[in-house]
Amino acid sequence: MEVKINREIRNYTESMFFGLSMRQFIFSVLACGVAVGLYFILRPYFGVETLSWMCILGAAPFALLGFITYHGMTAEQFIWAWLRSEMLEPKELKFEDSNYYYAALKGTIDELQSGSSGRKRKKQPKYLSKRKEEKHD
Repeated sequence: MEVKINREIRNYTESMFFGLSMRQFIFSVLACGVAVGLYFILRPYFGVETLSWMCILGAAPFALLGFITYHGMTAEQFIWAWLRSEMLEPKELKFEDSNYYYAALKGTIDELQSGSSGRKRKKQPKYLSKRKEEKHD
């Protein structure tokens, strides 16, 4: 006697009907119901081949919803999470400048552009300033 055990316990699903979980079984029945409904509604308007393709395409989304999981979420949970993130609570992205080098040197750059060197000049002794005035006269 051999008993199958999943390596990851969270991946365990109990099979209820025909080896399917309850969720998979419900969506499979729903897909069959949609296919049968489409057949009887569209039978007067289309041929057999076109009608069979329409039934397959109509039932496929319902069948897939029962078997798809994404990041541990069922299809309905994923659709709800996507709708919330993209439609109901859209994020507002704002671009802000992030040039840290410019921010660090902003004072120095502004002084260079305005013409001052940023250094304080030492006052010249009075006798030197008088000589310069005499030379200019």
